[in-house]
Amino acid sequence: MTGNNEDKISRANFQYLYGELALDPATRKAGGILIIIGSSLGVLFGLFLISADPSEIISGQFDYDEDRADISGIIISSNENTSGALPVEGVKVRLLNIDETTTGKETISDINGRFLLPDIARESYMILINHPGNITVRILLVPGDNIQIPVTLTPGEGDAKVIDLRGDSYITQSALLSTVIAGLTLFCGLCGISGGFEAFRGNSYRRTWWLGFIGMWSRGGIFIGPLFILVGMGLISVSRNQFSRFND
Repeated sequence: MTGNNEDKISRANFQYLYGELALDPATRKAGGILIIIGSSLGVLFGLFLISADPSEIISGQFDYDEDRADISGIIISSNENTSGALPVEGVKVRLLNIDETTTGKETISDINGRFLLPDIARESYMILINHPGNITVRILLVPGDNIQIPVTLTPGEGDAKVIDLRGDSYITQSALLSTVIAGLTLFCGLCGISGGFEAFRGNSYRRTWWLGFIGMWSRGGIFIGPLFILVGMGLISVSRNQFSRFND
């Protein structure tokens, strides 16, 4: 019997507290503040995505613009006598025009097998890679279309089939996708902020709820912003009877 009485008292205390929160305008305003804070984080995240260079987001270090770009890659060996592909140092990489005339630009692969030809005009070129004891490799490309060019040296004599990488670029599409995502993130954050102010005004509960829900998709701080908004929407739900219009 004592346990039942304690349960009844606990339920009564909870109902009393719930009723106080439901009637107190501070509950609704606190929910609005939390929604605004979480949505503001989303807006900041969206602004960061818009202000950042999409190509840098894609590559992390790739310097790209419409007119010039770098050509970078890695050279590895396919020698079956080794336990796996190994980087090859000291391989000459020459940049040729599409008709195989020289451009005067060349480089040597480093100890990690990596090579770099910086600041090349975005036109069609051929890179020629030859190394004693290996088949010569010719690759057709446009600088900037490929972030990293992997080259595998195969033991033998003569020339390998020409590899044409032109037209395989996804950088433009990726940059466009990043911009669209940034725009949607900013839009969702602004909707959430609008929902927070709607909660302050106490006009339409449904509009507040939907704007807050949209604001969650702004993903401010990955989970921190949505968590603020979710808690704020919970307080809004508790105080829903304070809104002058509940269903519109």
